[in-house]
Amino acid sequence: MTAPADTPPEDDTGDDTGLAEFGYRPELKRTLGNFHTFAAGISYISILTGTFQLFYFGYGHGGPAYWWSWPMVFAGQLMVALSFAELAARHPVAGSVYNWAKKLGNPHLGWLAGWLMLVASIVSLAAVALAYQLTLPQISRVFQFVGDGTGTYDTATNAVLLATVLILFTTLVNAFGVKLMARINTAGVFVELIATVVLIALFALHIVRGPGVLLQTHHTGAGQPLGYLGAFLTASLASAYVMYGFDTAASLGEESLDPSRNAPRAILRALIASFVLGGLVLLLALMSVGSLDGKGLTTDGLQYVVLDVLGDTGGRAMLWCVLIAVTVCALAVHTAAIRLTFAMARDTNLPFAARLARVSPRFRTPVLPAVLIGVLSLAVLLLNIRQPQIFSVVTSLGIILIYAAYLLVTAPMLVARLRGGWRPAGGGRFTLGRWGLPVNIAAVLWGAAMIVNLAWPRAAVYNATGPQHWYLRWGAVLFVGAVAVGGFAYYWCVQRHRTGILADHAARPATAAAGTDTGTGNQVTVPADG
Repeated sequence: MTAPADTPPEDDTGDDTGLAEFGYRPELKRTLGNFHTFAAGISYISILTGTFQLFYFGYGHGGPAYWWSWPMVFAGQLMVALSFAELAARHPVAGSVYNWAKKLGNPHLGWLAGWLMLVASIVSLAAVALAYQLTLPQISRVFQFVGDGTGTYDTATNAVLLATVLILFTTLVNAFGVKLMARINTAGVFVELIATVVLIALFALHIVRGPGVLLQTHHTGAGQPLGYLGAFLTASLASAYVMYGFDTAASLGEESLDPSRNAPRAILRALIASFVLGGLVLLLALMSVGSLDGKGLTTDGLQYVVLDVLGDTGGRAMLWCVLIAVTVCALAVHTAAIRLTFAMARDTNLPFAARLARVSPRFRTPVLPAVLIGVLSLAVLLLNIRQPQIFSVVTSLGIILIYAAYLLVTAPMLVARLRGGWRPAGGGRFTLGRWGLPVNIAAVLWGAAMIVNLAWPRAAVYNATGPQHWYLRWGAVLFVGAVAVGGFAYYWCVQRHRTGILADHAARPATAAAGTDTGTGNQVTVPADG
């Protein structure tokens, strides 16, 4: 099946004019249509990847009632997505979060947002790739290459091995250009959407209990300082992991047709479709599984439910579809990270900027960033190879960094609104109008609250397996703090003195001296570095 053809707009010079507003000249080839941008956003969110990867965690810590974290996270992320949609209508540019924070705030804030998002993308690619372990051995024990899965480190080590294969694949695909990536991604999204609808229908045919199951907590709040609320907030990590990455549609703006109109729609459609379909999958899984006390619910999660409800043959067929979803999700995460690396490099905001910002004349895509992101993601996996809690730890760190990067966009956007400095896009493009301020306030409050919730030093997330160590429980705070403070210290002492658009990427011939006016945030061109 192929995606519907998109008709190029009669004139896309407006989007290139918007690019010139940042001081850039167009270099990436515009080949992606409306469905491609939607597919990029929804494959990053990936209904089947997120729900299948962390259902066991949400159910184990919050019981069936953890389902309510799904609409809670959606409501908060919708506020962020609406704010991003307004930004995408005005600034559909590669490295969306980085460039938006720079435009709304200043170059320093933009660098910090880009840095956090870049590290988050590398960690998230590793986290998504780990989902192979939760699916492949369920399809066949042949894929459990390390031990039999019962040893202390069997699962974690085998997960790293399988994830390595996936990251090598996404690296090769992204290195060969955006058209190949888009074709694979589009085909994968079709499979995922069809499989999700089929799964919902099959679960509905096997219902054995009513929706009242959503009120059962299985006493998961017992012994918690905040009772069930504490258990629920821990379990909400499972939902928080799914609904992000919708900004990918805007990050591909320099390779899209009419992105200032298509990107906002793609952002909102991807999030809403994921909420509706994913919510139904989770609800009907709880209503159709044979027993709510099955041990597999807290160890194997939705993979266990699929095999329990559909049987071996039907269940394994569905798990192959989940595997495809994980693959295209990893591909989308890798793609977004490459665009962010390219965007920061052409501003000389990364070491070896000229090489990282170089666009292959053959493939019309930045090849070196594809390789670099892949290598760094593999390094994250190797650091956690003997970590029994590898799934929840790596996933949690990636989510926190992304929520922090998003906050560095919504917060300065709110300041700009309050100061009267925000101007939405004109020409009939997406705008929130008078709802912009309350939506923006809600987005900021939501982002800050979720960062605190996700980084809270819970043993259940960061040190579930003994012995207990304070540095493991506070691992998220220490890691995020080190990334933010250490990264910004490097920028302030070294990188900010080099900041400025590389001459080869500037909209106009270089006329200014090397450097940047960091006080005003004005961008100037500098010679390409070695």
